[in-house]
Amino acid sequence: MRPWIANRVVAGRGRGVSKLVSMDDEAESEQESEPGNGNGNGFKDRITRQGEEAVGRIAQDLLKNPLVNGTITAAFDARERATRAQELALGALNLPSAADLERLTRRLRSISQRIEGMEDGLDRIGERLDTSREAQKLEARLAAIEATLERIESKITVAEKPKASGK
Repeated sequence: MRPWIANRVVAGRGRGVSKLVSMDDEAESEQESEPGNGNGNGFKDRITRQGEEAVGRIAQDLLKNPLVNGTITAAFDARERATRAQELALGALNLPSAADLERLTRRLRSISQRIEGMEDGLDRIGERLDTSREAQKLEARLAAIEATLERIESKITVAEKPKASGK
């Protein structure tokens, strides 16, 4: 908070409005009025800041007021009672309340996430099966190649025996 030094009266539509001004505010206003200082938004910022401070003080004063505070508390209590009464009435009519729908929505999201996890797991299992099937196919091809090589070797050895016996 700034130390408030002087109390000035500013005319406003025919009636006086008191305003407290600090030495810092006066220095800022003098700098803002100097040409070429490059601070065109200073006045706007100062007015905005003062407005925010005034609104904050008003809000604090209203909350400190027992009548306003009691009214706000009563309004929230009435809202809560109305919500409970609505839920009971909807329950009596066998209709879901907003809270019931929200719980159902959360449950559906949870189930959806679980299903997605299961789908991912099934995809991984499918990939493994595909890999094992490919390995089985490769093993079958390799066995066929080995059998073909054995036949070729046997034919070569059979062809070499008559040549060796004919010499």
